[in-house]
Amino acid sequence: QVHLVESGGGLVQAGGSLRLSCAASGRTFSSYVMGWFRQAPGKEREFVAVTSRSGSSTLFSNSVKGRFTISRDNAKNTVYLQMNSLKPEDTAVYYCAAAFKWTLTEYDYWGQGTQVTVSS
Repeated sequence: QVHLVESGGGLVQAGGSLRLSCAASGRTFSSYVMGWFRQAPGKEREFVAVTSRSGSSTLFSNSVKGRFTISRDNAKNTVYLQMNSLKPEDTAVYYCAAAFKWTLTEYDYWGQGTQVTVSS
């Protein structure tokens, strides 16, 4: 089992940047595929990005491709989401999640979320 805690959210102006972190407990972090999701008010949670166990493979949603990057440091049990050129439509609660296999939808563990607000 893994416990996930996100941090780094906040208020930023459009065009700005934020880096989210997700710290995982346990000694098996490197065995999990890690993903980021977000949920805006009144909308369903949506996939943002995923990284493989080693970090060598990544995938992004079309809405963030070219602006966001995902990375992980297995020695620190942490996955990151670097968000650049932020837009007001990026405003949401951002969640990290862990999965046993490569997936865009079926995650086994979730963090509590961190709020990102982008002002226009």
